[in-house]
Amino acid sequence: MLLKNLVKVFCNVKTVTSLVTVFVFALGTSAWAQKKPNIKELTSNEKTKEVATDIPSGNDSVKLHSLGIGIGQTFLLGDAGDNGEDKITWDIYYNYSASYSFDFMTNFHTSKHKFQGKYVETTGLALSIKAKAFQFDSFAPFALGGLGFYWPKMRREVSGTLQESKSKMTFGLNLGAGAELRLNRHFMVGVIGHYHNPFDVKQDNGPDVELSYFKLLITLFYTF
Repeated sequence: MLLKNLVKVFCNVKTVTSLVTVFVFALGTSAWAQKKPNIKELTSNEKTKEVATDIPSGNDSVKLHSLGIGIGQTFLLGDAGDNGEDKITWDIYYNYSASYSFDFMTNFHTSKHKFQGKYVETTGLALSIKAKAFQFDSFAPFALGGLGFYWPKMRREVSGTLQESKSKMTFGLNLGAGAELRLNRHFMVGVIGHYHNPFDVKQDNGPDVELSYFKLLITLFYTF
């Protein structure tokens, strides 16, 4: 009788131990499954983070500073075209994205255009507001306009002799239009047509200096 009871107790202990072992194993497996990362979700999240890092969107696309360079042709208009030759020039740009639709842009340029002993010198610091017409993915056409400071100078023929004008600072207008394509978080390329019209500069001797010019440029910006 005692042996029979011992065998029964042993069987019950073995059963309980087996059940406990199964329970612990199941609990551990469940916990491990909860902690195990989903490879597909992780890959998707990493790709999303990578895209978000490469191309700004939402709040990340505003309050950004960009420095750029523009290279292209400068076309002299009016009297300037008679005293200088069109040529390839370069400009420096600074852009600040104030909102989703409007940017503040600054342009600095200087160039000297010679022709048959005469020349036209264009130097300007143009301040403009850039308005984006719309934005499709990373592409955006825009228009801009504003005022600026200019230092025009010319050597021209006056009364049969070549005469050099005095360089004086004057105010002026600038207008433009173009399009830009953001390649990634830091780089953006585009094209721009930029028109500059300094106000006339009076001279002590000789006629006023009157000139305007148009720039057609390819641009490259670095955003930081």
